[in-house]
Amino acid sequence: MHFNPHFTTVQVIWTLTIAALLVLLVVLLGRERMHRYPWFTTSIVLMSLRLLASRELYGRMAPLTLSAIFIALGDLGAVVGLLVLVEMARRAFAGAQRSLWIVNAVGMVVVAGGILAAWGPWPAWKTLTADSHLTALRLMQLFAARAETLVELLTVGLCLVVVLFGRRYQAGWRSHTQQIVIGLSTAALAQLTVQTLLQRIAQTATPHSQAEYERIVGFQEKAINASSGVFVAVLVWWIVCLWIDEPGTPKVAEGGAGEAAEAAAETDADSQDAGGKKTE
Repeated sequence: MHFNPHFTTVQVIWTLTIAALLVLLVVLLGRERMHRYPWFTTSIVLMSLRLLASRELYGRMAPLTLSAIFIALGDLGAVVGLLVLVEMARRAFAGAQRSLWIVNAVGMVVVAGGILAAWGPWPAWKTLTADSHLTALRLMQLFAARAETLVELLTVGLCLVVVLFGRRYQAGWRSHTQQIVIGLSTAALAQLTVQTLLQRIAQTATPHSQAEYERIVGFQEKAINASSGVFVAVLVWWIVCLWIDEPGTPKVAEGGAGEAAEAAAETDADSQDAGGKKTE
């Protein structure tokens, strides 16, 4: 039997990713983090859905229908990603003045938008509208790709601001907000690095033989697998950090309630003993 190491790598990464996503959802629900970070939880659910759909629907539906489903999920994921950034920024700088918050947000969007405008070649409008039946699908695909890149750029910028100034407000080093933002930024940097490498290869690589072509394709696959591995590590980081309570969290949920119940029971017992003695 021929052993295919690449297929095994992809399969292992897929299994680890879906398992880590499910465990993270259990932590978010079980440790009651979902109420504080509803959009972050929504993004994790959406990632799990996309990952499961890629495994279960591939090869079982028409290619055009399958492409439409994943492009629509990509658009939805980009919108949810922007909402996650807004949620993290509001949590991190809850005590900041509104004017300062707006100025910094607009500045980050302008900088990220400028980088996005110069990021890689943009398709010509004639290419997007060449076939009227596919125009909407192509526009949706372009929006998903560019919006995802914009979210990644904004994530890196937000992480820098949170790490530098979050301690003054409500996003210190051991806060869940900063830990989530650090994980988001790490995954975004890995994805941006892979995109840059792939664009560079597409612009400069000119294979002259089948061996060179296979080497280029192999390097691209390894880069994508490395980015997926970084995301698995980020998921593990979130699982550990969100399981642990933030500093200063009152320990009343389990132990406090039990101690209070025991104290109440002891008080009732003492009262009954005292009443019995008085009766005697």
